Amino acid sequence: MAKLLLWLLLLVICWPLALLALVAYPFVWLLSVPFRLVGITVTALLETLKALLLLPARVLRGPTSG
Repeated sequence: MAKLLLWLLLLVICWPLALLALVAYPFVWLLSVPFRLVGITVTALLETLKALLLLPARVLRGPTSG
């Protein structure tokens, strides 16, 4: 809702810039997709490394009650 209100405000203030933003938004979104995929991959890799490093401590701790 906030994005829509900001865009409407921009439309009132400077309509050519608002129309340019409206046209450019899908292209910017498409260009950002590979970066999001890299971010997801790096996060998964770091979580896997964390799990592998903490595995011996979890095994030695044993089952917990609760």
